[in-house]
Amino acid sequence: MAGLTRDHNHRTAGNDDSDSAVNLQTPVLRISQLDAHELDSALEQLLWTQFTQCFQNCPPGVLTPVEPELKALLYLLLWRFTLYSSSATVGQSLLSLRYQSTTVSSHYKPLSSRQKLGLALLTLVPRWLQERSYRLISYFGLSARGALSEMDDGLLQRGLRKALVLVSGLAKFATLVNFLVFLRNGRHPVLAERIAGAQTVFSKPNVVRDVNYQYMNRELLWHGFAEFLIFLLPLVNLRKLKSTVLLHVLGGKSSNEEGARMPQDVWKYCGLCGEWPTMPHTVGCGHVFCYYCIKSHSIADPYLSCPQCGAEAGTPKMFEIKMQVGGR
Repeated sequence: MAGLTRDHNHRTAGNDDSDSAVNLQTPVLRISQLDAHELDSALEQLLWTQFTQCFQNCPPGVLTPVEPELKALLYLLLWRFTLYSSSATVGQSLLSLRYQSTTVSSHYKPLSSRQKLGLALLTLVPRWLQERSYRLISYFGLSARGALSEMDDGLLQRGLRKALVLVSGLAKFATLVNFLVFLRNGRHPVLAERIAGAQTVFSKPNVVRDVNYQYMNRELLWHGFAEFLIFLLPLVNLRKLKSTVLLHVLGGKSSNEEGARMPQDVWKYCGLCGEWPTMPHTVGCGHVFCYYCIKSHSIADPYLSCPQCGAEAGTPKMFEIKMQVGGR
């Protein structure tokens, strides 16, 4: 944390000397403001991951009862050494941005301590309430039990739940309206900034992004490609594709030719797992499979074909072995 603070202060050390050279009326790009928030979220997630790794040898779920409070404490710790000390978050410092008090003055006016505290509380309290909403409703419901009748207690809990849903819906609607206004005028991407009176401005003239657009475009491209693959792969029948490719590459024969040339000991191994078949079944082509192997594959792929010969698989049937025992 100390190294992070020194690096953060080093980036903002020369800001006051260049205030006169910075044109505060120059609008900050919308994408730069959104990127700063994304970088701040990534840093918070990184801190939480590093913190939870300290308890990896403890019993599972040891942090779950106090997880919202611990996240709030880490956020306040990060806020104390970044925004409170220099009027800029880590993400803003990387993009050469900082906060100033909303004003029409041509000179830079840093945020007051009250504005910084208000910005932190407006960001932190809604998160904590959202994660603790269920427990708070249960707590208020249990605290009223005994003093009120059971019917009144149920009415109170339903009333609290409806009030919470209403407040949450209004907050989300206000956030949506604020974001639409931000897309219109390019100021205050977060509702907390608008309420606290914090505006994003450049911290130095002739700013050059430390995180360049080429890097951001590459990240967006790969994220979009990964999401596309996550959506597409479940729709692709990989087993059917694999059997078709092997059939054409290895030059597979038809089911009749394969059955005529099939060795006599084919029933000694499963065509899928290669082991001695358990409850041997066949799908009509002569190859033998374990019941659980062929059943699981047929459930996963309704249009299953034999992986050995490529013949269209029918309903699995019990494989019967006729053995002739000769006399002495």
